[in-house]
Amino acid sequence: MRDFRPVFFIIGVLLCIQSIVMLIPAIIDLINQNTDWQIFLFSSLITFLTGLMLFFSFRNQKNKINLRQAYVLTIFSWILIALFSCIPFIFGSSNLNFSDAFFESISGITTTGATVIINLDELTEGILIWRSLLQWFGGVGIIVLALAILPTLQIGGMQLLHMEHDDPYEKTLPKVGQFVLEILLIYLLFTLTCSILYSFAGMDKFDSIAHAMTTIATGGFSTHDLSFGYYDSLSIQLVSILFMIIGSLPFVVYLKIIHGDWKVFFKDDQIKLFLLLILIISCLTSLWLFLTSSIEISKLFQISLFNIVSILTGTGYSNSNYSLWGGFGIVIMFTIMFIGGCAGSTTGGIKIFRLQLLFRGAQSQIRKLIQPHGVFITTFNKKTVSEDAFNSIMGFFFMYILIFIIASISLSFLGLDYLTAISAAASAISNVGPGLGELIGPSGNYNSLPVLAKWILSLTMLIGRLEIFTLLVVVSFAFWRK
Repeated sequence: MRDFRPVFFIIGVLLCIQSIVMLIPAIIDLINQNTDWQIFLFSSLITFLTGLMLFFSFRNQKNKINLRQAYVLTIFSWILIALFSCIPFIFGSSNLNFSDAFFESISGITTTGATVIINLDELTEGILIWRSLLQWFGGVGIIVLALAILPTLQIGGMQLLHMEHDDPYEKTLPKVGQFVLEILLIYLLFTLTCSILYSFAGMDKFDSIAHAMTTIATGGFSTHDLSFGYYDSLSIQLVSILFMIIGSLPFVVYLKIIHGDWKVFFKDDQIKLFLLLILIISCLTSLWLFLTSSIEISKLFQISLFNIVSILTGTGYSNSNYSLWGGFGIVIMFTIMFIGGCAGSTTGGIKIFRLQLLFRGAQSQIRKLIQPHGVFITTFNKKTVSEDAFNSIMGFFFMYILIFIIASISLSFLGLDYLTAISAAASAISNVGPGLGELIGPSGNYNSLPVLAKWILSLTMLIGRLEIFTLLVVVSFAFWRK
């Protein structure tokens, strides 16, 4: 029998931490005289007692976990945190049923940003800040997961993050506490800076804090039903664009900068392509809108840039209903849902580095057909990519598309129209949030979807967030054999 006792011990610690975080919205509701503070206090107590039980039951077990245990820990920690996060949504002012509460929780913790709540402007401050906290911790959690765990599991080419031997992150990897502390401090600094700039741009204090957490996490939960359309402020949107991009860049680069390598930002292949894509796609979309509307080009570029950055980074904010942009606009927004940001960031999607290597691998294959005896090497950041890493990326890409197709077909079978089904599946697996069309587009939400559709999308969000193979490995028969 497999020994997963160390996994339960660590999950117990995580639940105790989660219970402490639940006190933040409790205090905010108590200050604002909202009765939801009692719900958050109750939720914190239940979560803490469960975590404490797991902690003391398995505390004498060795803390070092093996490869198999790492897979189980990765999956069950996210699921259990999402389950306990449901409690305030069920008993609080949001008054959601279990299916909707789990959907909202998993959407938050995976930084997807899809919501089933239709009256955000009427909710208490505690529930609103709880949604932001879920995304904030989900964002820093996926960074640690991407930089510390996934590369060692050889998942989807994430081992490429280990390629540079002078990487300060590699030196701190054996000292996990120091590594996590550095990441958390950088993440916290960006969040505070974003919140301050939001305040200067015109947001009130509460909104600036709530949106700063979901911006740097590229999550997209807002405190208003209209999202950023509520503000109609260029300065607020510029702050958002800046920090959505910051959250989409590899945090290993920020670690390198802290350790003295200031040139790394300009040498990273991912960053250069990512920024170039933003510029090109925004310009093309602005041109299309200019040709099909009577609005001035500067205003159209502002609208295009904000929404392109939001969807490309998987954040999901909106200041315009891009479902009404016409054929070209819809195709562009649907396509960039799959791309995502850089590896080692808070974003979802296929990731820039995988697309780069797939393209470079295709180039090498074409050259081999022309010169059968030639030797062609695929590189990333001037380092040779091993065949194992490339095969891992190929497998990831295949499974990504396959799961998207299965999710789309499943949603269509439940009666959803074509555009809703495929955009919901794409949004879920890429952790984007809003889809396309009237139902789940930027002016709608997921509230009216069938219950089974919400569970399918919840599972798809989790699979996409955990880089596909993490979950598929655990559900395979081979994983449980001796």
